[in-house]
Amino acid sequence: MGMTEAAGSDTHESRPLTRARIIAILVVGLAALGVLVALGAWQVERLHWKEGLIATIDARIHAAPVDVADVARRAAGGEDIDFVPVEAKGRFLHDGERYFLATREGAAGWHVLTPMLLADKTVVFVNRGFVPYERKEPATRASGNALGETAITGLARTAPTEKPNMFVPDNDPVKNAFFWRSVPDMAEGLSLPPGSRLLPFLVDAGPGQVSPDAPIGGTTVIEIPNSHLEYAITWFSLAAALAVILGMFLMHLRRRSRVAPKG
Repeated sequence: MGMTEAAGSDTHESRPLTRARIIAILVVGLAALGVLVALGAWQVERLHWKEGLIATIDARIHAAPVDVADVARRAAGGEDIDFVPVEAKGRFLHDGERYFLATREGAAGWHVLTPMLLADKTVVFVNRGFVPYERKEPATRASGNALGETAITGLARTAPTEKPNMFVPDNDPVKNAFFWRSVPDMAEGLSLPPGSRLLPFLVDAGPGQVSPDAPIGGTTVIEIPNSHLEYAITWFSLAAALAVILGMFLMHLRRRSRVAPKG
């Protein structure tokens, strides 16, 4: 019984490589090699795109600020205005504050987004900066809310049109708690002066503070991950390893053909 099983096992393990099996192995192997090379090439393309994007943003944020009205015209024309330095002068409508859940140096709190009424009757939401969680209510920082005409500089930010992903909670305009910066959501219930128009983008204010009670500005985080080189190396390394395996397989077939009995 044991000998029979052993013989059966040997017969299974030494099953000959038929022409059909060889062709199937080569087809699958070459297809997998093609996929790996294509993935590596795609990551190289993404690397060049990402490096260009990083260079563009770096040049953009170090440019001289332009008037927010000019940014509005660019945005209306379909131009990318993300991270364009802007300057704006107007009056904050503090009763329209909106609060975006955030953290700073490990502490929970809020970004205070306040509509600013500009001279041309347009209104833009300005992210004035961070306040601790317990200072959400304006009454706890009244001296930090500038009255009258105020000038700011900052960066224009494109407003997202949909949630970043399914794990981000829905905005709650009723409770004035926001988790992604949707201008339509933040405009819900907002009382604007007659004839005014809300701009579809936002402005992140710079780090200047009008008083110690004002929100801490300069909250823009410009971190663009760029791991495409590592991904490309991974895919190309796997492709190289597979190529070696296929090469060894072909060499094995060649040796077998040389020693195969002729008859």
